[in-house]
Amino acid sequence: MDVDIGRSQVCGRARAPPSKSYTHRAILAAGYSDAAVVAGPLVSADTRATMRAVEAFGGAVDRDDRRLRVEGFDGRPDVPADVIDCENSGTTMRISTACAALGDGLTVLTGDSSLRSRPQGPLLDAIEGLDGRAESTRENGQAPLVVGGGVDGGAVSIPGDVSSQYVTALLMAGAVTEEGITVGLETALKSAPYVDITIEVLDEFGIEATETDAGYRVPGEQRYERAEPYPVPGDFSSMSYLLAAGAVAAEKNEGVVVEGARPSAQGDSAILDVLDRMGADVSWDREAGEITVRRSDLSGVDVDVGDTPDLLPTIAVLGAAADGETRIGNCEHVRYKETDRVGAMATELEALGASVTEKRDTLTIHGGDSSLQGATVAGHDDHRIVMALSVAGLVAEGTTTVEGADHVDVSFPEFFDVIYDLGAEVVQHER
Repeated sequence: MDVDIGRSQVCGRARAPPSKSYTHRAILAAGYSDAAVVAGPLVSADTRATMRAVEAFGGAVDRDDRRLRVEGFDGRPDVPADVIDCENSGTTMRISTACAALGDGLTVLTGDSSLRSRPQGPLLDAIEGLDGRAESTRENGQAPLVVGGGVDGGAVSIPGDVSSQYVTALLMAGAVTEEGITVGLETALKSAPYVDITIEVLDEFGIEATETDAGYRVPGEQRYERAEPYPVPGDFSSMSYLLAAGAVAAEKNEGVVVEGARPSAQGDSAILDVLDRMGADVSWDREAGEITVRRSDLSGVDVDVGDTPDLLPTIAVLGAAADGETRIGNCEHVRYKETDRVGAMATELEALGASVTEKRDTLTIHGGDSSLQGATVAGHDDHRIVMALSVAGLVAEGTTTVEGADHVDVSFPEFFDVIYDLGAEVVQHER
């Protein structure tokens, strides 16, 4: 599906979807338990992949009235009867890989062409360091993977500058091993707030895990338990597109109000600080869980996305609509997402008329030299690229066509309906 976005003004109220990061972790935590309920989850392509993984490991997931009722595998997964297809979900693959390492037999995990190009080597090395079996069938550190060995815990060290999901995977699996798992970091951890999310979710399911001077530690022989339904908070990564839309395209004297924005461990709430520093009129009622943003004259800023890689596409678009220079630094790890998001945003913003300088670890948008004009741009099979470019389309002259727009189903399936209801000129059509 492609989408045409016309230059538009927006206003009104919208609710961001539930957090994808929290939903993934809650589904698997419930899977590790005997049984648990996840309330208000995000049901999307990625989280459905995690549901299927739980079922492959011997659990069952029943969706009922905005709840997921999970019958778990109570600590130790069965050996799946078939290959686990994680599709495009990197989180599913990483957390399922560590779970598979607990099994006595072997599990095969794969995904789509994009996921099969993403790095898994450090996690495979960690599992082998714990006396498990973990192999890449092509011997290149990428899926398809073959994993098993009945890991019982121990101590490992991994690089921290590729993906925090390796830490998340090991902590979640380590809680049910005999010895627990100690993770030492060889380099500084990128995307550290995502591990904070993991520790928060583990705590909600009765699991102790802590940060140490050298990394992280989860004791063994713990049980995942939760009597009450686990409520999934709203997703700040998805909110960022709605907030950016308000900052660049809200009607005069009107604003966009985003609901479901209650405080949590999500690092991507940093988008509020970015907007504030750029000069946006933005306010957050934490008690009500509502953020209001109005169109403002924005100025470029320097932003380090070492801990908030998913915000890069949003910040890049804000920079293209701002005066001055926006420099996004510490972003090399953002190249290893669903696509190379640094390169993708540079290419497509240039196609829309933005002036961009791309280096390995920085992306600089020269807002004062940019004049956005509608064009046909590629979504790169990446939900975040699609949504960010759609926001750019709200302020570009003419019509912007975003190809492959159906990929929003990964994290924000109703995105185009939501911005249409806010007043955006949106036309969806099959390719």
